[in-house]
Amino acid sequence: MPLFRRSVFVVAALLAAPQIAQAHHGWSSYDAEKPIKLTAPVSGVTWGNPHGAAKVSYGGKTWDVVLAPTARMEARGLRQDALVKAKAVTLEGYPRSDGTPEMRIERVTIDGKTVELR
Repeated sequence: MPLFRRSVFVVAALLAAPQIAQAHHGWSSYDAEKPIKLTAPVSGVTWGNPHGAAKVSYGGKTWDVVLAPTARMEARGLRQDALVKAKAVTLEGYPRSDGTPEMRIERVTIDGKTVELR
């Protein structure tokens, strides 16, 4: 590949990297100034990568819960079989800034055991 084309490719890749990372994580859309803690029954779980997800019913709404990557959850002691439907869990994290019932979880407590996810 000629030097000019390679340079253009490298510059384009460097410029795109922050947008790609932001598009996936988007942590700025969560309000870290307003931590929330709720206890609710699990209504659904997706155990996969790039991170797990769950749903809980709380306050008359179904909340989408953004979990950590599965390898991190398992390494810290949160196994897939712990998050079962209808089981009450306590979730601590940050809500979306726009009011959407979604939260990014920092820690989860199940059966008296707290697991730090971040």
